[in-house]
Amino acid sequence: MEPADPPVWAQVDAYFGHLLAPFGEKLDAALKANEQAGLPAIDVSRLQGKFLEFLVRITGARHILEIGTLGAYSTIWLARALPEGGRIVTLELEPRHAEVARANLQSSGVLDCVDLIVGPAIDTLPALENSVAAPFDLVFIDADKESYPEYLHWALKLSRPGTVIVADNVVRQGKVVDLDCDEARVEGIRRFTELLAAEPRLSATVLQTVGVKGYDGFALAVVLY
Repeated sequence: MEPADPPVWAQVDAYFGHLLAPFGEKLDAALKANEQAGLPAIDVSRLQGKFLEFLVRITGARHILEIGTLGAYSTIWLARALPEGGRIVTLELEPRHAEVARANLQSSGVLDCVDLIVGPAIDTLPALENSVAAPFDLVFIDADKESYPEYLHWALKLSRPGTVIVADNVVRQGKVVDLDCDEARVEGIRRFTELLAAEPRLSATVLQTVGVKGYDGFALAVVLY
């Protein structure tokens, strides 16, 4: 039996990715290093990485917080758009992932502008409150979904008016509206979204996405005051 063609949305993703976010040698090498190290293949897609780079450029973000490094593929996209003197603080739970990420950042030539902190983000975030890194101009949340409500709490504490907060994987293949689904990750996203809606300091929206990563979406919020 011949293998089935990819779904049309994956083909479309590949089409636009080839034209607008082509693989660069350093980005390609990072993905290959992640695969060889056995890291889970949950990196953002090329177009999503370009979207993150785009956000840095249009906001002029100089100080970025990333919660969830994995192998630093998304970190590299963010770092590519940093202005001179800009920095990224990225938090990673797993020491093995952090080891691979550090090597990828070094190979990509952006390690000098990245502070990689290893440990549970819930434990490492409080130390940033009084650091010179805060407040952050852009916060990207892409870690364990159960803790998204707590990550939102800290994103707000570490922000300023105008800070943009982006959270990945909030649609969960549509499970957020499945009342029979009681997965901890889905319940974490529901609580996170409820907090977004109830927080007067935030103006937020969600963009559903479909492509090579399947059906999911980004939550985006801006801090008003």
